[in-house]
Amino acid sequence: MSTNNTPTIQNRKARHDYHIEKTYEAGLALQGTEVKSIRQGKASFTDAFAYIKDGEVFLKELYVKPYEHGSYYNHDPRRERKLLLSKKEIRELDKFVQQKGFTLVPLKLYFTRGFAKVQIGVAKGKKSFDKRDSIKEKDVKRQLDRNIKGTYKVNL
Repeated sequence: MSTNNTPTIQNRKARHDYHIEKTYEAGLALQGTEVKSIRQGKASFTDAFAYIKDGEVFLKELYVKPYEHGSYYNHDPRRERKLLLSKKEIRELDKFVQQKGFTLVPLKLYFTRGFAKVQIGVAKGKKSFDKRDSIKEKDVKRQLDRNIKGTYKVNL
């Protein structure tokens, strides 16, 4: 069995800007050159979001760098990509999105058994004071880790 060393591309800003209520794993309809670029780790979630249109879910503003060796077969870097979900999952997502304040945010892009997958989250935007609280919690945790690490440090 071969080892899979394809990169996982994460949307770090999503957990900072949103409260994630529930996550879903969706397949991603890609062109050949897009798959090759993503396997090289050349994708970015900056400003990316998902939306539901006519009973289908689409991912917009996901940037996938054009493949270097793609010639004229290369893809549009910011094209709309279809997410592959079951009808039941799409209905659940639609119920969430109909509620005020909820949106669909891509969290992670990775490969499972050779197929590109996107983890999307049903998210509610954080207020600025929530962001400050999460930054403060992170700082406290980091300081505690440093203190613990310092106390167990072996001096030779």
